[in-house]
Amino acid sequence: MSLLTPALEARVLQAVEAAGRRAAAPGALRQVRAKGPADYVTNVDLAVQEDLRRRLAELTPAAQFLGEEAAPPALDPARPLWILDPIDGTTNFLHGTGHWAVSLALAEAGQIVFGVVYNPCSGERFTARRGAGAFCGGRPLRVSGCRRLEESLLSVGTVPGRRDLAGRAFARMRTLYDRCQDVRRLGCASLDLCWVAGGRLDGYVEDFLQPWDYAAGLLVVEEAGGRVTAPDGAPLSLTRGGGVLASNGHLHAALQSQLE
Repeated sequence: MSLLTPALEARVLQAVEAAGRRAAAPGALRQVRAKGPADYVTNVDLAVQEDLRRRLAELTPAAQFLGEEAAPPALDPARPLWILDPIDGTTNFLHGTGHWAVSLALAEAGQIVFGVVYNPCSGERFTARRGAGAFCGGRPLRVSGCRRLEESLLSVGTVPGRRDLAGRAFARMRTLYDRCQDVRRLGCASLDLCWVAGGRLDGYVEDFLQPWDYAAGLLVVEEAGGRVTAPDGAPLSLTRGGGVLASNGHLHAALQSQLE
């Protein structure tokens, strides 16, 4: 039996939205620290993570917690697991673009069963429950019907935190650019995935992401009728990072063939 009841889901969504609104408040950003090349953590990331960690512990004391801004704990695959990216798209957040999100997922028995991606700047909240569909603000989401790569709009990441992968990432971007309608680089993995789910994008490729980047968005795409895998078609891990290929499903094989 799932840990997530309708009443619990409502409380979790309220907590995520409240944390997101506090993060977006004027003057919230006060401190920035570099974790690595083009990889930053702010006081807002830390505050959102601690706020939601405490709230989730109150609501679901039996569940484990994995957040971006903390050392990975030893995980028991038999127990439920919350996976959080407190601010996905921190560089966008720092530059005030308004394209960032709080991303939270719940995994049970090794698969994501619930996900929410909330952008407080746009007010859009993307949600999904396994077997129950994906939604944006109560409106059902459905992937695009695009079946021809040359008619597709794709998002392709530049892996700024892994500059060692830049050569391959930009080569893949050029390969896809030459075969699709156009490419975008939006800078927030969870929202890229949700945009695939809603048909704003037909596919999304990133050479390296962590589970907290894609856990919630993965389920949103799948519940909207799309597909998310590693670039070679393998299932994504919930405990270690790697490349990601998301699509409307129709284009998955064609995109995969371009990434080999």
